[in-house]
Amino acid sequence: MKVHFIAIGGSAMHNMAIALHKKGFEVSGSDDEIFEPSKGRLAKYGLLPQTEGWNPDLISEDLDAIILGMHAKVDNPELKTAQDLGLKIYSYPEYVYEQSKNKKRIVIGGSHGKTSITSMILHVLQDQNIAFDYLVGAQLEGFETMVSFSDAPIMIIEGDEYLSSPIDRRPKFLWYQPNIAVLSGIAWDHINVFPTFENYIEQFKKFAQTIEPGGMLSYFHGDEELRKIASKVEGFNLKPYTTPTHRIENGVTSIGTEFGWKELKIFGEHNLQNLMAAYHVCAELGIDSRDFYHAIQSFTGAARRLEKIAANEKTTVFKDFAHSPSKLKATTNAVSNQFKNHKVIACMELHTFSSLNKTFLKEYSGCMSAADEAIVYFNPKTISHKGLTPISAQEVEEAFLPSKVKVYNDANEVEQLLRSKNLDQSVLLLMTSGNFDGLNLNEFAQELIH
Repeated sequence: MKVHFIAIGGSAMHNMAIALHKKGFEVSGSDDEIFEPSKGRLAKYGLLPQTEGWNPDLISEDLDAIILGMHAKVDNPELKTAQDLGLKIYSYPEYVYEQSKNKKRIVIGGSHGKTSITSMILHVLQDQNIAFDYLVGAQLEGFETMVSFSDAPIMIIEGDEYLSSPIDRRPKFLWYQPNIAVLSGIAWDHINVFPTFENYIEQFKKFAQTIEPGGMLSYFHGDEELRKIASKVEGFNLKPYTTPTHRIENGVTSIGTEFGWKELKIFGEHNLQNLMAAYHVCAELGIDSRDFYHAIQSFTGAARRLEKIAANEKTTVFKDFAHSPSKLKATTNAVSNQFKNHKVIACMELHTFSSLNKTFLKEYSGCMSAADEAIVYFNPKTISHKGLTPISAQEVEEAFLPSKVKVYNDANEVEQLLRSKNLDQSVLLLMTSGNFDGLNLNEFAQELIH
């Protein structure tokens, strides 16, 4: 098979390119800009384009498939050539389905927790020596790529509700047709493509309707919108889950099971809810409860999902992908509850289209109230680059009320502020889907504790 990737440098795209290359496909690709780590990883497998930019000469009739990434525009010259030649053009999720249509497909959807739930399932399956393919939204320890295609009979897919491609405006997860599905919760996001909450909810209703007859849907029962969706679907089994019985002792969270208390390396109510979603999936796949709990005890979390990046006797630093209001609130609450005898300093960056939108800002009301000290950063240049209406520090402060936040729009000022603090008996939480304008968070955290 000969496959060409238009916009090969994307996080998901370059991982799929490597996965297909490892499967024996002849892979080519192009992009107008490729950054690390994509650049180095593509180069390792001989897949890095020789030059940056779009080259219609790379598109020929002998290609079996074109895979189109979201970074490409609808007027992309390679796309235009492929269309003129009548070649088969796949979106990223469409090709994932093409590779998994003869497998049992497990799809994890929801506004938050997708990566963590998917990661938990992969961890348990690997522990039990069960063969599987996967698509996950983060680089996981012990997994070379974020995508794997093989002859395994099952595939675990993190199901994103964002658009499939520049020419396919459907949410990605509508492609997958799961045999087993999870919905973790619904909290309005991606307002650039889902302008109202009702429009956003509609996508999850459509997802539930794609579950194969006789399949299973596990959903968080504490979410009102999910309960409504579950009440109106039929033809498959429903497995609601809630927060399990748990306790925190000496900074360690344990859950109550039929086999006694089990200590965990993860914490926070959302993570415990995610664990129960993973439990239902693994049970549906035939994994014994005792084996599940034994395996999950060694799970340390997904990358950038409450990931501990530095610690000493007095200070702990976490980084987290939290950027939407629901994620921000859940993460801040989790750290505050876990470290009751510590000062919690929460620092977050407004970086996404939704978070920097003046209309959406009010959704952040009260999201950082659990922190002892809250810091919010945004870069006015990012707002301009996204074509959004400018916002002021005062508007951000007022949007977060009753949380009391200090707002900055200079990343260097935030860095110096954190360096100047006495972090004894403190937990520092760095939350962003960006990187605070190029700050290496891991190195920064190590410098702070030393």
